[in-house]
Amino acid sequence: MFSVLPPTNTLVLAALCLVLTRLSCSSVSVPDIPHIAAYFGTKTRYEEVNPHLLRDVFSVNSSILKPPPNERCTPVHLTAIIRHGSRYPTVKNIRRIHKLSELVRREAPPGGASSAGSAAWLQDIQNRWENWYTEDMDGQLVMKGREDLRQLAVRLSSLFPSLLSEENMRRISLRSSSKHRCVSSVEAFQDGLQQVWSRQDVQYSHQVDDELMRFFERCRGYVEGVENNRTALLEVEKFKHGMEMEAVRRRMAERLGLPHHRLTPGNTDLVEAAFFLCSYELSIKSLYSPWCFLFDENDAKVLEYKSDLKQFWKRSHGHVISSLSSCPLFHHVFRTLDKAGRPRRSTEASPEPASILVGHAETLLPLLSLLGLYKDQTSPTADNYHSQHSRSFRTSLIVPYAANLLFVLYDCQRGPRLQMLINESPVRFPGLMEDAPLYRDVRATYRHLLDGCDFHRECEGRPGGRGPNTEL
Repeated sequence: MFSVLPPTNTLVLAALCLVLTRLSCSSVSVPDIPHIAAYFGTKTRYEEVNPHLLRDVFSVNSSILKPPPNERCTPVHLTAIIRHGSRYPTVKNIRRIHKLSELVRREAPPGGASSAGSAAWLQDIQNRWENWYTEDMDGQLVMKGREDLRQLAVRLSSLFPSLLSEENMRRISLRSSSKHRCVSSVEAFQDGLQQVWSRQDVQYSHQVDDELMRFFERCRGYVEGVENNRTALLEVEKFKHGMEMEAVRRRMAERLGLPHHRLTPGNTDLVEAAFFLCSYELSIKSLYSPWCFLFDENDAKVLEYKSDLKQFWKRSHGHVISSLSSCPLFHHVFRTLDKAGRPRRSTEASPEPASILVGHAETLLPLLSLLGLYKDQTSPTADNYHSQHSRSFRTSLIVPYAANLLFVLYDCQRGPRLQMLINESPVRFPGLMEDAPLYRDVRATYRHLLDGCDFHRECEGRPGGRGPNTEL
């Protein structure tokens, strides 16, 4: 049987390990990780994607940098597009949590429908679990989220000491979405850098840029054609009413001892509230929440798929305008790389060594789609769940908290080379066979976007640009 609250000494030691030091934490017992932790979609912890960080948050594997071994190369620029760290639920989800909590306390019989030996988790929910979520939390960054970004900054500074150096401090570009969780994240990233530099007087220097980091709000074709179009997410609605989701609702009702009619397609949000309670308590407090026991791994896979359907049809390949809305960010990245890679006279100022851009899952997914990544041969739909188990489009792995897309530009003997990493793992550009191909070959791959991808035309005047992606 699990303990909802780990022993006090363990909590103290775990808290000390979160402090950004290089102390060894190997002697601290790590709380058990829920069996469904890898299926929370965009609410997944970064550690589930990189499990080695559970042992050492500063663990860096320099072998992930892959310029040709027979060619002398030096990194000259880093562009990092980063999602904010772990956060509190939004107001919408906090209200769902309150509604769920009241339903269980009011209508679930003591011990539920389970046998006495297996219902201790339900007794924990009914008698010990505290609904501590308040609406003023509303998606703000939590302490764990600050640590996500601080630790990422330390690891990147270890990988790129010549770029993220104190000497370059004033030449590192930092931009953020205006959302509080993103501003707090870019500040935490700077905390990490200044910790590495052993600076006591932490000074924040970043620019809020919603045109770049929240481009989706400004794209009328996307807002009208997808965001506010009830038919755009038809596959999600169909799956919500399908047999897989019905089975999850039925099992949850049975485990709680609730009548089946209390969990219908119309209040599937209560099922998701319970599922994500497990995720929030893990990511915010490192707790194995009793709510986790409501779901087995098959349930978690179904709920992850529902989340993936929503992200695919709302933010990714499902509708072509979703990816095209990221044209401003795409062009910004390549303009920055062009400037960093071009030859310059000795009298010219050096280009910025690093560009750090902090945004959202909604920032990363359209850009990754525009780059041609995570595009499976068959699109996920409400009807093909059982054939999608090996899909590459899994948001749990692509955009967890603190997800990152890195572009590393090298100065090499044969010319500039570019490497792409996603969540600190090498990923090849579509159609190119090298880990760090020549930059000119990358530009040739995306020539159609570099010469086009006009935000105004795509978002304001593109005929049919708001419809489904008929290429799928």
